[in-house]
Amino acid sequence: MSQIAILDVDGTLVDTNYHHAIAWFRAFRRNDVTVPVWRVHRHIGMGGDQLVAAVAGDEVEERLGDAIREAEGELYRELIDEVQPTEGSRELIEDLKAAGNVVVLASSAKEWEVEHYIELLDVAEIVDGWTTSADVERTKPKPDLIKAALEKAGRDGQATLIGDTVWDVEAAGRAGVETLAVLTGGFSEAELRDAGAKDVFTSVDELRRSLVETPLSA
Repeated sequence: MSQIAILDVDGTLVDTNYHHAIAWFRAFRRNDVTVPVWRVHRHIGMGGDQLVAAVAGDEVEERLGDAIREAEGELYRELIDEVQPTEGSRELIEDLKAAGNVVVLASSAKEWEVEHYIELLDVAEIVDGWTTSADVERTKPKPDLIKAALEKAGRDGQATLIGDTVWDVEAAGRAGVETLAVLTGGFSEAELRDAGAKDVFTSVDELRRSLVETPLSA
C-alpha cells in the first residue's frame, strides 16, 4: 500500500496566516463589526463558512456572514502578491515524492488562490493532485477536506497530514489520519500536541530534515 502525504497549503507551504488575519479583520470592519485581530488569528485555518460565527457569533453570521466572506476575498486578493513560500516547502514536496509517497495538496481556498500558490511553489508537475473549495461542502475542523484529498490520491494507503493549525489536526483526526505539525501558522507546540498531532516541528525545513524519522520516509 502507498504512503499518502496530504499537505495543507495556507500557513504550511505558503506563509499566509497573518495576511488572512488582516484581511478578515478588515472585512469585519468594512461591515461595522470590530473583533480583535488576535481572535481572528486563533481561527485562521478554520474555513470561512465557520470562521465568522466562531469569531463574532451566530447573529453576525446570520446577518452579515456572506458579505464579510465576500469582503475578505476581495481584501485578501490585495495582499496575495506579498505571500512567500515557507522555507523548504518545495524541497519537502520533492523529498516526499523521491521517497515514493503520493503527494496531494489539501486546500479549501478558492481555485484562483490555490492556482496562485501552485505557481508560486512551481509544483504543478510534481504533486499528484490538489483540492479547492469546490471539493468540499464543510471546511475544517470538519473532515471533508481530508477525505477529498484522499480521493484525489486515487489509491489506498496509509495517510499522514502535514499542517500548521489545531483545525488541521482536528480535521485529520476526525478522518482517521495522523498529523505532523509545524509552527509556521502561529500555534504553539503544546496546542498542536493537545489537538492530537503525532509530532511537531519548528518549521517545514526542520520537518524535511527529519523526514527519515516519520512515516513518510522511504
